Amino acid sequence: MDFVYDDQNIFAKILRGEIPNKTVYEDEHALAFHDIAPKAPVHVLVIPKGPYVSMDHFCTEASDAEIVGYMRAVAKVCEITGVENGFRAISNAREDGVQEVPHLHVHILGGRDMGPMVAR
Repeated sequence: MDFVYDDQNIFAKILRGEIPNKTVYEDEHALAFHDIAPKAPVHVLVIPKGPYVSMDHFCTEASDAEIVGYMRAVAKVCEITGVENGFRAISNAREDGVQEVPHLHVHILGGRDMGPMVAR
């Protein structure tokens, strides 16, 4: 699959500092910030700093250091937000996955029972 990254997406603009965010955590590989429309008491988005469209794009083209750094940032966000009773990590991809922003992001949701995995 060919991955085409749109550097005008909202997360790219956040990474460039053009749009403010409520940062939870940041390091050389990732930025984590509160979702503007939270679906749970804890709802944080974790995005890589590189230009990756989706999880499969990231896993295919990111360096080992980026992958490890990003996954450790996800773990750090879970620690910071105190989701010790459990959490859900969701990454939507493309149209059928209902991805709204074409930049890889993982939603960390917690702070309550998250209910069934998928409901239609």
